[in-house]
Amino acid sequence: MTAFFTAPDGTRLAYRDEGVGLPVLCLAGLTRNMADFDYVAPYLPDIRLIRMDYRGRGQSGWTGSDTYTVPQEGKDALALLDHLGVSKAAILGTSRGGLIGLFLAAVAHERLLGLCLNDVGPRIEQAGLERIFDYVGRNPSARTHAALAERLPAAMPGFSNVPEGRWLADAQKHYEETPEGLRIKYDSGLREAFLAAFEGESPDLWPLWEATTSLPVALIRGANSDLLSADTAAEMQRRRPDLLFAEASDRAHVPWLDEPASLRLLAEWIAALRMHSAG
Repeated sequence: MTAFFTAPDGTRLAYRDEGVGLPVLCLAGLTRNMADFDYVAPYLPDIRLIRMDYRGRGQSGWTGSDTYTVPQEGKDALALLDHLGVSKAAILGTSRGGLIGLFLAAVAHERLLGLCLNDVGPRIEQAGLERIFDYVGRNPSARTHAALAERLPAAMPGFSNVPEGRWLADAQKHYEETPEGLRIKYDSGLREAFLAAFEGESPDLWPLWEATTSLPVALIRGANSDLLSADTAAEMQRRRPDLLFAEASDRAHVPWLDEPASLRLLAEWIAALRMHSAG
């Protein structure tokens, strides 16, 4: 069940807190919301699964493009943990959520139990960014969920062997169907914030990866990803030889996390988290 808390600046933020045991904070993709983890949640029954809608997304309050930044979203994630009385949590971060996780490893290392990145790393490929530039902040031209579901296979190259009904389920999770057509479930001001974040020279994010030292880390890469290259994944492994790694076949950006390879890696990562916590 969705609940709400108030961030330090007064913003009302939505979250869900389910299960007991090892706390895992799930952080969604750039334009996504808590529904990002609906597919994998049934396979993670023995943990405390915490999710949130970032400000400007889903059921959380809208606060303007200047506030839709990784540092602010990181602060909001810590505020949620504080609200729940959770001193340390592992982070499972999809795309944008993974970048937030890397940021927190650098600025709030003591709050993290570990980090699992879903198709994102310290180097982001331009091709993947440009694809996001094309759609972020814009309503799709399709007028119904069913119409969008028909278009998604062509619009999402790199995906195959997709479960029956998955494209329709995705359309329903991330767009509202209205008499005027489909509408995004987030503040369109996110487009301005995202474009501004990637103006000019790309920042060096490798120090954030180095900041994960001593934490159990895992990486899932979509085998056909245009955002996280195989070379970047290999460099992450070189710098962290203990990195748990898997590629999800027939997936581009981003895997849904219920693929067999993804589930095996998540089980391995959670086991590593338990061992690390016990030690």
